[in-house]
Amino acid sequence: MTVEKPLPHPDPLTAPYWAAAREHRFVLPRCEACLAHHFYPRSVCPHCGSPRIAWQEASGRGTVYTYTIIHRAPSPAYVADVPYAVAVVALEEGPHLMTNIVDCAPDAISIGMPVRVAFRDVSAEVTLPVFAPE
Repeated sequence: MTVEKPLPHPDPLTAPYWAAAREHRFVLPRCEACLAHHFYPRSVCPHCGSPRIAWQEASGRGTVYTYTIIHRAPSPAYVADVPYAVAVVALEEGPHLMTNIVDCAPDAISIGMPVRVAFRDVSAEVTLPVFAPE
């Protein structure tokens, strides 16, 4: 029996993020009132409360803020992936984003390590933004 990994289900707030990822573009929501970026997508700015949110191309660069290495698969769908890294990346634009670190041995990851966005096409409809060493 094959067990599938769960995939994101875009909703009206997150659809622009996932559509851009499918095109291998990295975008973030940005408030048009205070000009601050934020992540996760919300209907109002978490900094000033304005509902004037627009999606903007982002640099795709950041640094590892914290991370953990997963050695025990949380479900049969992840057995082939262990060990793998789950990290919080501090983006150049300010927000922090939970993601995976790829293309790097788990023991080579460090806090403060520069990373850049990479994309993994996991289905015809879904592309996941992940991060790799810069």
